[in-house]
Amino acid sequence: MRDARPLNCMRAIVRGDAPMPPPPSSASSRAPARVASGGAHASSASVAMARGQPMRRLCRARTVTTRANADGTDGDARDDAADEGSGDAKAPARRKRVLSGVQPTGSIHLGNYFGAIRNYVKLQDDYDAFYCVVDLHAITSGAHDPRELEASTRMSAGIYLAAGVDPSKANVFVQSHVPAHSELAWLLNCATPIGWLEKMIQFKEKARKAGEDVSVGLLDYPVLMAADILLYKADLVPVGEDQRQHLELTRDIAGRVNSLYGGKKWKKMKGKAPSGRSRGGDVLLVPEAFTPKEGGRVMSLTDGSSKMSKSNPAEGSRINVLDTPDEISKKIKRCKTDTFEGLEFGNPERPESQNLLTMYQLCTGLSQEEVIAECGTMRWGDFKPKLTEAVIEHLSPIQGRYKEIMDEPGYLEGVLRDGADKANEVANITVRDVRDALGFYQPR
Repeated sequence: MRDARPLNCMRAIVRGDAPMPPPPSSASSRAPARVASGGAHASSASVAMARGQPMRRLCRARTVTTRANADGTDGDARDDAADEGSGDAKAPARRKRVLSGVQPTGSIHLGNYFGAIRNYVKLQDDYDAFYCVVDLHAITSGAHDPRELEASTRMSAGIYLAAGVDPSKANVFVQSHVPAHSELAWLLNCATPIGWLEKMIQFKEKARKAGEDVSVGLLDYPVLMAADILLYKADLVPVGEDQRQHLELTRDIAGRVNSLYGGKKWKKMKGKAPSGRSRGGDVLLVPEAFTPKEGGRVMSLTDGSSKMSKSNPAEGSRINVLDTPDEISKKIKRCKTDTFEGLEFGNPERPESQNLLTMYQLCTGLSQEEVIAECGTMRWGDFKPKLTEAVIEHLSPIQGRYKEIMDEPGYLEGVLRDGADKANEVANITVRDVRDALGFYQPR
């Protein structure tokens, strides 16, 4: 799971409106059927909130709808197949799985929201979605404030739900609530050459800034990210360009483990793995990446050529999802612009124009052509109030839902508990398979 890493954990980071991969067909299935449960209750959370129903009752009810078999198949679907009484009854088609997450350091800003979280809502309808708050990644930079980490973790999860992530469609959980993340990271460490990690561009940049205070965790960050992805056998990982190198490392690590311990080597051990499947073949699923178009990126308010970042010490460089209307107005009023006439997309000499128009486009849902037709001849003094109004209008309902979620006792905790239960089921199977392939003694 850097500022926002979706793994899209989280986790890698999506930037902008990711072009959604086409919904997978059964013909592309590569593994036993695994579908996200709770389809009949897809909009239950949002409906309950709209009707003013207590969310604590919804939370208790959804423990029934989100339980799936340990292999990831829907229990009812498997029972229906068994009732047919036919030995060749087909299992339900496996949905492709997507994993992503955001790091709980500081406040969630527009870059995190438009780059990652809003895409979570789009993906959850067609994919078996796992969205985590990657708190283990949040401590890799060294000393931190424990109280701030706890508060930021709850806030991040609350914003996921307020933005439209539906816990009856997607599994929402906290990374540290699934111990298998740390265990698989260690097992992968022992198969990863240190030279691979020392070549990571982000490590080099951050190590130069940290000097002697650089932590081992920062060096090892990409291996933990690889564990996040590989634990859940994710088919797709939303990533921005700055995370593509980490995703490629994940693919390399998975390939190395499969080469060293998979295939015929694993099959020679005979019998079945603890998960129940026959040994042989790949131990880990090698994931694919998809990257959003650059036009969707939200950049810094103080430098249109730099990403909007939590680590920037200037609070005015970013608009946070929970900022008040007054704070949003002040930040946009003071943001950097240029001296060119009119407004335009696509001019490399005008990064601020590109950034602020993109922000307006994302908040209004207009096309670039519509934005230019409406705002192309404006002066900055006329455009900034228009942008301010669009941002406030877009964030207002999210902020309202966030308050309802955080004010409802036990609701968020229940969602995260259920999400961690499902995540642990899936992750523990992967870890047992890896232990088995590596030769760890496990009593039968």
